Amino acid sequence: MSRTLLAPPPAAAPLGERTVTTAGWACAARLGPTVSRTPATVLRVPDRPAREGADGLEIAAWSPTCELGWSGRRPATVLLQGCAWQCAACPTPLLRDPMVGGAVPWAEVRAGLLGGASADGDTAGVDAVVLSGGEPTRQDGLVAALMQLRELGLATGLRTSGAYPQRLAAVLPLVDRLWLDIKAPAGLYRAATGAGASAHKAFASLRLALDAGVELQVRTVADPQLLGPADLAELARHLHDLGVRDHVIEAARPAEG
Repeated sequence: MSRTLLAPPPAAAPLGERTVTTAGWACAARLGPTVSRTPATVLRVPDRPAREGADGLEIAAWSPTCELGWSGRRPATVLLQGCAWQCAACPTPLLRDPMVGGAVPWAEVRAGLLGGASADGDTAGVDAVVLSGGEPTRQDGLVAALMQLRELGLATGLRTSGAYPQRLAAVLPLVDRLWLDIKAPAGLYRAATGAGASAHKAFASLRLALDAGVELQVRTVADPQLLGPADLAELARHLHDLGVRDHVIEAARPAEG
């Protein structure tokens, strides 16, 4: 049986100097000093020696909690910096700029998962990790990070916009659960993302996920400036026809100011 659910926006956490509330991407995590609430004052990271594998991930923040539903699991969340799209309803605009460097080293995340604690709380009982963003598939160290998490005995989750189908194909065998954001019917995709060919990429990623048989939830942020009830109904029908059986329509939140 398929389902299309209307999900309310997650409650916003108080926004402090170093905190970002990632409502639509379903987690709240503490940011390091290189990320600012005000884009005009974001600190740029100078050139650094290249880092290989998972150590090369640009991580904005991580948290021992995650608001995405994963039945039977207690997942942590790792937020990766940077995205190629300029979505009007982006729930994590502070994580969009690919020129902003990471604030948290992968070694710190790994140590926190192994040691049972993080800067934001207790990780005891965490049995899964969701990598989100930003757009996690744009980062070269993603495969290595997923492999390390699985070696630690942790289930792996990924939330993606599907912007990089070939990269998604490479990581799907390492992912236990996938959350894929399908933002609009194909005809409205460019308006939603500000990027040409974004509809082709997103729906190609959806086909890859369906063919792989990975546990899948498709999520759509209902941007009232772009999507009306008829658009959402059209999208839900199309997704069902493609084989999607778990579709959540997520209410948009006002931009944080």
